[in-house]
Amino acid sequence: MLSVMYWIFMGVMFISGVWVFCSKRKHLLATLLSLEFIVLSLFLMLFNYLNLFNYELFFSMVFLTFSVCEGALGLSILVSMIRTHGNDFFQSFMVLQC
Repeated sequence: MLSVMYWIFMGVMFISGVWVFCSKRKHLLATLLSLEFIVLSLFLMLFNYLNLFNYELFFSMVFLTFSVCEGALGLSILVSMIRTHGNDFFQSFMVLQC
């Protein structure tokens, strides 16, 4: 019963992260935070799944490594956008600008 509640909780976490990602599209920081929330819920699902079948947890460490790289790339894009444009609004810059 408790594991079913864990799966429901992680599913709600994932759905709420996707909802925030789809609804908050004005700021880059809000979208990056929602992506990290989605990655956290996916990590919890993966960890729970691997523990359920008594598998090794090596793949969860690989997943965490890739998610940290994704977060670092997102922050570097955020910093470069704030340096060049002054804010993180998507409407304040043009994609075709060199």
